[in-house]
Amino acid sequence: MSEAGQHHEEEALGKAYDARLMRRLLTYLRPYRLQVVVAIGLLMLASAMEIVGPFLTQQVIDRAIPARDVGMLVGLTLAYLAAVVLGAALQYGQGILTTWLGQSVMYDLRAEIFGHFQRLDLRFFDKNPVGRLMTRITNDVETLNELFSSGVVSVFGDLFTLAFIVGAMLWLDWRLALVTFSVLPLVFIAAFVFRARIRAAYRDIRVRLARLNAYLHERLTGVRIVQLFNREDADARRHEQLNEDYLEAHLRSITYYALFFPVIELFTAIALALILWYGGVQILGGAVTVGVVAAFLQYARRFFRPIQDLSEKYNLLQGAMASSERVFRLLDRDVHIRDVSDPTELPTPLRGEIEFRDVWFAYGQREDGEPDWVLKDLSFRVAPGEKVAIVGHTGAGKTTIINLLMRFYDVDRGHILVDGVPIDRLRLAGLRARIGLVLQDVFLFSRDVAYNIRLGDERIDDDRVHHAAERIGAAPFIERLAGGYGQPLGERGATLSVGERQLVSFARALAFDPEILILDEATSSVDSQLEERIEHATDELLRGRTSLVIAHRLSTVQNADRIIVLHHGELREQGTHDELLAREGLYARLHELQFAPAVGG
Repeated sequence: MSEAGQHHEEEALGKAYDARLMRRLLTYLRPYRLQVVVAIGLLMLASAMEIVGPFLTQQVIDRAIPARDVGMLVGLTLAYLAAVVLGAALQYGQGILTTWLGQSVMYDLRAEIFGHFQRLDLRFFDKNPVGRLMTRITNDVETLNELFSSGVVSVFGDLFTLAFIVGAMLWLDWRLALVTFSVLPLVFIAAFVFRARIRAAYRDIRVRLARLNAYLHERLTGVRIVQLFNREDADARRHEQLNEDYLEAHLRSITYYALFFPVIELFTAIALALILWYGGVQILGGAVTVGVVAAFLQYARRFFRPIQDLSEKYNLLQGAMASSERVFRLLDRDVHIRDVSDPTELPTPLRGEIEFRDVWFAYGQREDGEPDWVLKDLSFRVAPGEKVAIVGHTGAGKTTIINLLMRFYDVDRGHILVDGVPIDRLRLAGLRARIGLVLQDVFLFSRDVAYNIRLGDERIDDDRVHHAAERIGAAPFIERLAGGYGQPLGERGATLSVGERQLVSFARALAFDPEILILDEATSSVDSQLEERIEHATDELLRGRTSLVIAHRLSTVQNADRIIVLHHGELREQGTHDELLAREGLYARLHELQFAPAVGG
C-alpha cells in the first residue's frame, strides 16, 4: 500500500454519525448500566438547577421587593445560594462519574485490542506497520475516551438544559420566548458553516499528525544510519516542514473556534437586546413585570451555552466515528490460526518425531496472481532424538520451515505432523510449549535478566533460572552485572553485547526444557570463544531431543546426524556431511564457497 493510501485509510473521517457504530460503542457501557443511569440522573438534576436561579430572581424582583418583605428576600436569597451550591455539587459528581465511565470503558477496550493483537497471526503483522497498530490502541482509544467522558453521557445534560430552559421561558411568557428564539436561524447558519470548516481543518490535523508521527518513528528507529551518513541537517529540515504543516492546520482550527464563539456571543447579545427592547415595551404597557424580563435575560444567556457545547460535540462525535471504525475493523479481523473445536493434546513424554508431507507454502502472490511459492512439495522426516541440519542459500526456505512448524503460518498444501498428528489439529499453546526456538535476531524485553529467561512463567523458579544460565555458560557475565539476575536491561537488551543476548536466549530455551529444539542461525553472531561454549552446552542439551538446526555456516552443522539441503524451496539433497561432500552436488559447492577462501589464504 502506498504512503498516500495509508494516510487515506488512517485519516478518512467518514460520516459524522453512524448508527451501527454507535450501537456497537454503546455495548461497552452495558457493564456500567447503573453508573450510566446515575450519571444521567445527576445531569438531569444539574440541568434543572439551571432554571432555579432566574426563577428566584423573578420572585425577588416581583414579590419580595415590592412587598418590602425582608424575610422572603432572605429566604429567596438563601434558596438562590443553595441552588448554586447544589448545582455545582451535581456537576462535580457527574463530571467525576462520566470521566470514570470513560476511563473504565477505555480500559476494557484497550484490553480487548491487546488480547486480539496477541492472537493475530504473523501474516497480519507482516502487512501492518507497528506504528499504525500502536495508533489503534493509543490515539484512537483516547478519542473514544473523550466521546464517553465528554460526549455520550454529557450530551444529555445539554439536551436537558435546553429542554428545561425552553419550558421555563414558554411558561413565563411565550411572546418573549419567541423573541428570544428569533435569532436561532442565525445560530444554525453559523453552526453549519463552522461545522464544514472545522471538519476540513480536523481532517488536515489528523493527516499531518500521522505524517509527523510516521516520520519521527522512522528516523528515531534508524538514528544510527542518519548519524552515520550525516543526514541530521537534512532530516531536521524535513521535520521542520512537517512540523510547520501540522502547526498551520492547528492554527487554522483555532482561528475557526476563535471566530465561532464570538459569533455565538454576538447572537446572544442580539437576543438580550431584543428581550430588553420588547420586554421594556411590554413593561411600559403593563403586559409583563420587571422580574420576568430579568429572568429572561438570565435564561437567554444560559440557553445559548449548551448550543455552543453541542457544536463542539459534533466534532468530537465525528472523530470518534472515524476512530471507532478503525478500531472495529481491527477487532473484526479474523484470527486465521486458531485451535480446532476439539484440539488434540500431545502425549507426555513426547517422542519428538517431525514430518513434512508434500508441503507447499507462499507468503504472497506474484504479479500474475499465481502464488509465489517459497516451499514446493517439500517432504522429509525427522526421527525422535535425531539432530537434523537444514542448509541452503538465502531465500531457500529454511526459516519458513520453522515458521510453519511453530504454526506461525498455516501451510497452503500438504501436512506437517508431530508424533504422527497434523499440527493444525493440535492445541496451539500445547504445540508451542513443547518446542524451543532460539533465533538469530534475539528479542529481549526491557525487564531484568531473570524475567527474560523465565518470561514471567511462575513455574520456573530462581533455582531453575540460575541452573539454566550456568549450564549454558551465561552465568559468569550475568553475575558480573551490577544487579546480577535482577539487572534491568535496556530496550531489546541494548545494554548487552550481541553474544551476551544470544546466551540469554539459550538460557531461556533451556529453562523451558522443550522436547524439540530449533536453532535458527543461533551461533552466527557470537565469537569463537562463545561459540565453543554454546556448542558444548547445546550438545548436552540436544542429547536425546529432536532438533532442527538452521545454519549458513556449514562448520556448525558438520556433526549433525543428517543434513537437508534446500534450493529455491525444494529438497535437493540429504545425508551426512561426508556423504554430501562425496556426492559433489549442491552441498559440496556450498562447502567449497565457504572454505575455499580460507584454503586459498
